Amino acid sequence: MSKRGGRIFEGVATALITPFRKGEIDEDALRGLIERQLDANVSAILVAGTTGESATLTLKEHHRLVALAKEQIGGRVPLLAGCGSNSTARAILLAESARDAGADALLAVTPYYNKASDRGLVLHYQAIADATPLPLILYNVPSRTGFHITMEMYRALATHPRIVGVKEASGDLDLLEQLCAECGEEVDVFTGNDAQLVSAMKLGAVGVISVYSNLYPERMIALYRLCADGEWHAAEELRRKALPQMNALFYEVNPIPVKYLASRMGLCEPEYRLPLCPPSDATVKRLETVFWES
Repeated sequence: MSKRGGRIFEGVATALITPFRKGEIDEDALRGLIERQLDANVSAILVAGTTGESATLTLKEHHRLVALAKEQIGGRVPLLAGCGSNSTARAILLAESARDAGADALLAVTPYYNKASDRGLVLHYQAIADATPLPLILYNVPSRTGFHITMEMYRALATHPRIVGVKEASGDLDLLEQLCAECGEEVDVFTGNDAQLVSAMKLGAVGVISVYSNLYPERMIALYRLCADGEWHAAEELRRKALPQMNALFYEVNPIPVKYLASRMGLCEPEYRLPLCPPSDATVKRLETVFWES
């Protein structure tokens, strides 16, 4: 249990895609996506994360996205809002906007491109956490940002009273295990890699912030529940069955495949914002094979 004496969530939180139509947020589609997740009984919903194409949202769109999600969720599950940026000042603006729009918690990816020194990274996150009363989840995904949070940095950040969680998506299970062992009393650890949920929970993680659950939330929830019940063999069997589809979501950069697949399921338009673009014909063929022809 974390230092809060309670958790923002445990289980499956969906890192929701952001639907667009004719260059604008598709509000009707967003409401439908949220209701589908709630019907499946996800534990939380994240909007304006990297899967939600957050880097292409204007400040006004970011606020509207969070406000719409808050309205649609209506308190049924916690609402997490992304506020990551490579500019600390912008991250704070996003955090304050998300607070005003009704978010229950924040998630901030590490700075990208200009990155940071180890000390700068700690100061960056402390500044975001100081800016609002909302709990903050750190997000480590070096494959996207080129920056890796180390245990030394985690130890320093875990002492902040509003830094309450970590989305660990580095793929480094040794780091995740050490994080759970050394900082598990201060922060809740979530994996950001669907395919590693079983291994991560064996090591002490309390859930997943998931891409795959955009498509099949019930499957991710079933997988989580098997892990939570200690049914490791059954969990591994279910993971193996889902693994080809989980891996297929990264045939091209996320969220290109998951949004294409969601559009094929009639959940949204296959519309992206540059530099993201529709998947290649070769990728489409591979996705069709894995999801509907295998």
